[in-house]
Amino acid sequence: MIVEPFAEGNSVIHRLNPKLKIVFVTIFSVVVAISGNFITLVSALMFAALMLVVARLNAVEVLKRLAVVFGFVALIWLVMPFTYEGPALFCIGPFCPTRPGVFLSAQISLKSVAILGAFIALATTMTTATLGHVLNRLGIPDKLVFLFLISYRYIFVIEQEYQRLIRAMRIRGFKPGTNLHSYKSYAYLIGMLFVRSSLRGERVYKAMKCRGFSGKFHTLYSFEPSQSNWTFSGIMTVIISFLIVCELWTKTN
Repeated sequence: MIVEPFAEGNSVIHRLNPKLKIVFVTIFSVVVAISGNFITLVSALMFAALMLVVARLNAVEVLKRLAVVFGFVALIWLVMPFTYEGPALFCIGPFCPTRPGVFLSAQISLKSVAILGAFIALATTMTTATLGHVLNRLGIPDKLVFLFLISYRYIFVIEQEYQRLIRAMRIRGFKPGTNLHSYKSYAYLIGMLFVRSSLRGERVYKAMKCRGFSGKFHTLYSFEPSQSNWTFSGIMTVIISFLIVCELWTKTN
């Protein structure tokens, strides 16, 4: 099944209203994504790190998630400073990184880490099922929410079907290689996986209809207002306003 290492916890952020967390992390990410000033971006990174600390998440697990972005950022630093046009910042032999390339790489790096850090702190501190209900209450179309929740529920089942088919192929002596027989075998595998997924989907739909499914998922989770939610809303409003003011102030000076 899908592992949710950050969903369970007893920190202040875990107890917040999920709707507020999704709304504010979305606004925060949009503001950071369109910002270009380094003061704004460094401040956003510091705020994201602070949220991670307040959420009291496992540092090793957080670094594992951030490692994906670090790999992407490393690739950018290897390519963009040397291919982006502009005056050279310095030269080491034939390697001359340009000033605009270095600045753009730094901006992308700060934005990527800040946005992902904020999402880890706020969006992953709830279960995926709760996230689906929150999206529905925020006005996301029902069909998209149903697709999201059903995919979350059954994606590991499809993965089990895939492993079962792979084992069956190996038992029958299949050895992958760069030949036509291997390509045809993998094509049959993918086709059979789609067929089994479709059949299972029909069975699940019939089972849901038999149980009275009327097109609406219900949850026992209540999104009640509280003092901590109001405090969180005020703090996030101040943080986002500070980032906007920093960005606008640097552009006017």
